[in-house]
Amino acid sequence: MSLVSSVFLMCLDTQVLVFGDCAIIPNPSPKELAEIATTSAQTAKQFNIVPKVALLSYATGNSAQGEMIDKINEALTIAQKLDPQLEIDGPLQFDASIDKSVAKKMPNSQVAGQASVFIFPDLNAGNIAYKAVQRSAKAVAIGPILQGLNKPINDLSRGALVEDIINTVLISAIQAQD
Repeated sequence: MSLVSSVFLMCLDTQVLVFGDCAIIPNPSPKELAEIATTSAQTAKQFNIVPKVALLSYATGNSAQGEMIDKINEALTIAQKLDPQLEIDGPLQFDASIDKSVAKKMPNSQVAGQASVFIFPDLNAGNIAYKAVQRSAKAVAIGPILQGLNKPINDLSRGALVEDIINTVLISAIQAQD
């Protein structure tokens, strides 16, 4: 068992995005962010999503300085050591991570403009983002999918719809195959 965190699969009309951690760790340390990033990439692979991981921030590259930027940079360094093959970059603003025209700010990035896994700097940002995308883009949000456990365990809200229950059962079955 490693660090327990979560992701949501955000099912949009044209793609499925992975958002982490939106449900477990309120204020992750750089090491925890790195573990969330590498574990979320592994979860993405379980669902046939090619992981290109963006460590999200209010700044892109070195366009700003501060404690949060330092935290993201440290998490990036740790994640690259944990999984040297992982395509990961940060700090990236959300628009630079998903929009190729905005990604021109980071011409040497393998992730900018094409991210599939989005790691939020804290629970506030992650939880707000998944709900905003779910409601405004009419995305199906599947999760929280718990990761870092020895066996698949997932959670449902008391207000879960039948579709949510079915999705959670299917997710757990896929996780159990690995």
